[in-house]
Amino acid sequence: MRKYLAAVLAVALAPVILLSGQGAADNQRWIATWMAAATSRTDAATATPQTADVRGEVPPAVLAVAPDQQLPVGGQSPLHVSNQTLRQIVHVTLGGSRLRVVLTNVFGTVPLSIGAAQVALRDHDASIQPQSSRPLTFDGSTSTTIPPGTIVLSDPVTLTVRDFGDLAVDIYLPNDTATMHSPITTHAASWQTNYVSTPGNHAGAASLPVQTTTAYRRQDGLPTATWFFLARVEVTAPANTEAVVTLGDSITDGTASGTDTNNRWPDHLARRLLSANLKLAVLNAGIGGNRVLGDGNGVSALARFDRDVLAQPGVRHVIVLEGINDIGGARDNPLPGARDLIAAHRQLIERAHAHGLKIYGATLTPFEGANYYTAGGEAKRQALNDWIRTGKAYDAVFDFDAAVRDPSHPARTLPQYDAGDHLHLNAAGYKVVADAIDLSVFRPRAAAQTAAR
Repeated sequence: MRKYLAAVLAVALAPVILLSGQGAADNQRWIATWMAAATSRTDAATATPQTADVRGEVPPAVLAVAPDQQLPVGGQSPLHVSNQTLRQIVHVTLGGSRLRVVLTNVFGTVPLSIGAAQVALRDHDASIQPQSSRPLTFDGSTSTTIPPGTIVLSDPVTLTVRDFGDLAVDIYLPNDTATMHSPITTHAASWQTNYVSTPGNHAGAASLPVQTTTAYRRQDGLPTATWFFLARVEVTAPANTEAVVTLGDSITDGTASGTDTNNRWPDHLARRLLSANLKLAVLNAGIGGNRVLGDGNGVSALARFDRDVLAQPGVRHVIVLEGINDIGGARDNPLPGARDLIAAHRQLIERAHAHGLKIYGATLTPFEGANYYTAGGEAKRQALNDWIRTGKAYDAVFDFDAAVRDPSHPARTLPQYDAGDHLHLNAAGYKVVADAIDLSVFRPRAAAQTAAR
């Protein structure tokens, strides 16, 4: 356990590591090319031994995962697995020829056993390109145990993945997650179909024998899915390669952008950057229901900033779009007020600057007509947006509000960008806000990198 804890501390405290040896060229480093911000699922089956049997008679492998399954908005898949293999799909931003996978048990309170793991290039659906399959090892072993509250990095593997390529990450879980009596570390809304095998270790199988998926239907009718125990994927890149972390809530996470479409605004930003010949990784640290100050779905932005931003290898830039859930959740309560939210944003800015990062503020998009809209909440949104625009605390401002609001009714989103709930954007809206980002803020160091290639 000491060895794993030491590795975790090394990554958290020194995420930029120059490489030599082990087949890596000098002047290279690990950079995150994809991430999933961690959330914690605690249900009747996992909370305590005394409540473990409350889940009923449904076998854990197919526990309430039917397409019409409904959970509260911001809820999570009720799936449990036992002696099964998860095949989870990852859409990277920057490609590379060597990679490693980071698995997580950060919210777990007991050790998590990984019986086997593999990574491969995805073919389609639950199939992989067989010749690309690589076993993941951990200090040379094909299995590992992740201590509670920690992560584990795989050994590097040689595998070339292109920019915006799909990887399939297989994790064989020999034990029953329903009897762990521990919170399960997930990312609640992946907007990506992931697959669960029939019983057995099927890591690396060319075509996974699928029993079910991680999909479920939310209370608002939207279909979504979940990533389990998967923190990030890293690739080797030139030492001056940089990453952008997008810290936000469901609007950053991609609610209503479509399942398996990669139409979240960070996806659109990544494509714009590459089209502009700017080789930056874009890391989506959005969590549906997230707040700046209080815990909602996931811990607050203030509480997760170190893990989800500062610890990401290669991070140089941060875009913040947070606060609408603090405002909407308060409804007519005066607290938190705009001043509280501004103070929280200032904290994020100071912490980013202390680590040498550039941090940019995005204005909150309209929400009149949403189920938690109030006139008082709108006044807070306007006050916070005014500070973001004029306070000169952020290194730059991206005016998402101006990009999608109705000029004749500024508290509302233009119908062509509204997902229908008057809060989230549709795929066209996500593209519009991504287009509102001034790419020149990323250019100084990235341009030097491009010229050196």
